Amino acid sequence: MAASVTSIPRVEPLPVAHIRLDFPILQRQVHGHRLVYLDNAATTQKPTCVIEALVDYYRRFNANIHRGLHTLAEEATTAYESVREKVARFLGGVPPECIVFTRNTTEAINLVAYAWARRHLRPGDAIVLTEMEHHSNLVPWLRLAQERSLDVRFAPITDEGYLDWQRFVSLLDGSVKLVAFTALSNVLGTINPVPAMIEAARAWGACVLIDGAQSVPHSPTSVRQWACDFLAFSAHKMLGPTGVGVLYARPERLEEMDPFLGGGEMVHEVHYDRVTYKPAPWKFEAGTPNIADVIAFGSALDYLEHVGMGRVRAHELELTRYALDRLGEVGNLRIFGPRRPEDRGGVIAFDDPLVHPHDLSTVLDQYGIAIRAGHHCAQPLTRRLGVVATARASFYLYNGRDDVDALIEGLHAARRYFGHGNASAG
Repeated sequence: MAASVTSIPRVEPLPVAHIRLDFPILQRQVHGHRLVYLDNAATTQKPTCVIEALVDYYRRFNANIHRGLHTLAEEATTAYESVREKVARFLGGVPPECIVFTRNTTEAINLVAYAWARRHLRPGDAIVLTEMEHHSNLVPWLRLAQERSLDVRFAPITDEGYLDWQRFVSLLDGSVKLVAFTALSNVLGTINPVPAMIEAARAWGACVLIDGAQSVPHSPTSVRQWACDFLAFSAHKMLGPTGVGVLYARPERLEEMDPFLGGGEMVHEVHYDRVTYKPAPWKFEAGTPNIADVIAFGSALDYLEHVGMGRVRAHELELTRYALDRLGEVGNLRIFGPRRPEDRGGVIAFDDPLVHPHDLSTVLDQYGIAIRAGHHCAQPLTRRLGVVATARASFYLYNGRDDVDALIEGLHAARRYFGHGNASAG
């Protein structure tokens, strides 16, 4: 079943040249060439406003939060908690108390595995995943399955890179307690049919966790419309700093979860023989959090909302369409994932049989072009595709057609370097 993707409304094109001026790192050169950054699925670059917000915290009101009554502490607490409210609005208007700050998507998913699944899943219960999952939405469940004798089932993909819908549905039954899947594959670029998958899981009474690491930064997201139980994503993939992740969870799920870490500020009262906890989300945020980076993440959200997530999605769709066309001109490339640009995000993994992905990445770097090469933390999927590694170009709002053109020129240069300058373009 192909992703059910709504038509992208016509919007004003993004002023890419103007946007690039907001990103200091894009003004630098690498090996004498302008930086062409095409590794956004791994992490994104940071605009000046985010960098300044980080520095401003340390310059003006550095203090611990939720503790002191002095001015700096109150200012820091207010700034930190205001970002929780921004995240809640960014996700379509959910209660701020449903937002838990973690270090990254990986930690958010692990929090669900340890604090919810460990408590509620019993031997013989089943978890349904897909073949396209990142290790972060795979390893926690495999570990828990080994510990609790759970049944882990994998919905296969088609050769075109789509979720095999009929096989997915056939895996669902009354023993399935959790369905966990990526909204957008970091390798295939596939946009999964999230609402339909949630509806199918709900029909069997299963909870749903969505890995939104690749989807939330690139398109409008409404968890109210999705009605998922859990959603995990990271700040650093959407212009924010590293070290900040988000777990959204429905209020009733948070109530069903025990604290994972114990310590300062997640408690209500502590005695020598007992302890009571604060309500969610604070009972899941033990110790001093990553205050500065959370506050800077707020500036990243402001930036994206100013641009408009609908415009971000429309821009990436146009750029992905252009990139697929240009890559098709190179010849002999194997491009993974759906061929319809509307069914995928701005992630294109490919294999050049003439140049190993690692060699390709090394040569491209000499021209200032940054791509990813490897298994992209999805080893089972890489094996399913029949390759040891792929090259991956991934786009964001500061990328333009000139970046794609540079990539194509770099691919030809790499072939020439390895003696394949006359390779067929057919």
